[in-house]
Amino acid sequence: MQPLSVNEYLRQHIRTVPDWPAPGVQFRDITPLLQDPKVFRVLIDAFVHRYMDKTVRPDVVAGLDARGFILGAVVAYELNVGFVPIRKKGKLPFTTVEETYELEYGSATVELHTDAVQPGDRVLLIDDLIATGGTMMAGKKLLEKLGATVTEGAAIVDLPELGGSDRLRESGLSLFTLVDFAGH
Repeated sequence: MQPLSVNEYLRQHIRTVPDWPAPGVQFRDITPLLQDPKVFRVLIDAFVHRYMDKTVRPDVVAGLDARGFILGAVVAYELNVGFVPIRKKGKLPFTTVEETYELEYGSATVELHTDAVQPGDRVLLIDDLIATGGTMMAGKKLLEKLGATVTEGAAIVDLPELGGSDRLRESGLSLFTLVDFAGH
């Protein structure tokens, strides 16, 4: 029997919930990756091993609200760099910059503290999943407003049919994802 690749191992632990939150949607639930300590370690190690390399090592990890906080904080800890949260509007207590982006039905706004990063900081931007790419693009713009450079966007799952990963790459953002659900 062939051993599974890290990507296939992680894919086997992602739960698909049909028709949630709406009929026809195949929701990719990453919580099983977090529940099993062995699987969680494999997940985090996949990111940490990539970003330990000097050529892609960040100065700061930024996590997108909310599952990006889980991943980003642990990855930052393991890399011995700082972590900054990018939150939904109205959740941060200090002076913020904000970025509004379009959703399928309406818009949303994310915020970042004005002192979260310094000009020239190399930032890894992390979330659980790339769908339309709106949240990650908004996070990238926020970090750039403060003078940081987003060196890469990272996520567990890419849903390429929703076009987000293509849009992000077209904007110049390099992406690293572990599991691709193309054609599903």
